[in-house]
Amino acid sequence: MRVLFLSDVYFPRINGVSTSIATFRADLAACGVETTLVAPDYDSLSRQVAPAERVAEVAEGIVRVAAARVPGDPEDRRMRWKALGRALDSLSNERFDLIHVHTPFVALYAGIGHARRQRIPCVATWHTHFEEYLHQYVPILPRPLGRTLARSFTRSQARCLDALIAPSAPMRDVLERYRVAAPVHVVPTGLSPDRFARGDGEQFRARLGIRMEQPLLLYVGRVAYEKNIEFLIRCFARVRLAMPDAVLAIAGEGPAEGTLKRFVRRLGLEAAIRFTGYLDRERALLDCYAAADVFVFASRTETQGLVLLEAMAQGAPIVSTAALGTRSILKQESGAIVVAEREKEFAAAAVRVLENAELRRDLASRGRAYAESWSSRAMARRLAALYRDVCAETEESSSLDWAPPSPDGDGDRFPVFEKEWISAKSARR
Repeated sequence: MRVLFLSDVYFPRINGVSTSIATFRADLAACGVETTLVAPDYDSLSRQVAPAERVAEVAEGIVRVAAARVPGDPEDRRMRWKALGRALDSLSNERFDLIHVHTPFVALYAGIGHARRQRIPCVATWHTHFEEYLHQYVPILPRPLGRTLARSFTRSQARCLDALIAPSAPMRDVLERYRVAAPVHVVPTGLSPDRFARGDGEQFRARLGIRMEQPLLLYVGRVAYEKNIEFLIRCFARVRLAMPDAVLAIAGEGPAEGTLKRFVRRLGLEAAIRFTGYLDRERALLDCYAAADVFVFASRTETQGLVLLEAMAQGAPIVSTAALGTRSILKQESGAIVVAEREKEFAAAAVRVLENAELRRDLASRGRAYAESWSSRAMARRLAALYRDVCAETEESSSLDWAPPSPDGDGDRFPVFEKEWISAKSARR
């Protein structure tokens, strides 16, 4: 079986979507599913853009497409519409059985169009809970209006798909509450075996100048407003009252970094809080997890919360809130301490773990055992089975008899065929 992946996010941009794609591609190959990925070329802005006849750079089954910046977001890119169209045209002679899209907007529009022209099914993983993100980035937008817009957008795009994939049961419940037309299936991202290779915590501490006896709290993830890192910093200030030599490491980068650093200065915690930036996943990130005495997390928007499993795999005790997708991970048997989003309660739980070596060992042991149950190979088998079921269902119907018009937008814009797709899809149902 051959599947074409499309995403406006992939390495070197480090986040959960990139990790999910890389993990599934590696394990799907062992399940008899060959994948090709179409993703942005992150270097295309730092050098002269290739001539028009050159559609993309291809390496290791990845087609890199010329990309533009996303306004207000220095990290992300969006594939240019005409370049993406040429890249997909260049793949037209390769016979794919299904298209799997991992991001909305440009990638989703292009993926659905290409699927219909090739008369193959199209599915998408809904990695992002837009309802909780929108007010963070458009603060002037009233929250109720933002929720309405996000739900309407999700419903409209889901109507064009043959199936939706949710990374967790809580995210599936959200999509079903929206009354999306496409059937929703839960397929989490699993942990690959390399995530269990033991990191060198002592080396990480030495690199940051943190003594082995100093209590170390750790957050890993995108440094973004919706991750609720300011709450973690306020909790850490309370921890310092009980443990004055404690250190908080914040590993990652993102648009909230400047704001959070100013907040840290206002609290007078510059010497106690280390912003590490991005860490190499092959080694440095494992060392970082292994160095932590407690991993702290309070995001309200995770559709799964894979970073929690990665921390458990390295034996880092967890203190976390449980919201949306993290509820599917933070079970009683996971070895994590789950608390409400209240500063005093959260800080007290962190101090209890830091002060009790036996509790830390127990949480670490249970967490590692629990993380091992989230095998990436098992999740890949579930995804491969879903692919085959979707292909079998569409072969029995006439849902692939209609194709949208070809892309004709310019390099920075893309035409919206959504109304045509929706009306045609509705007519077939």
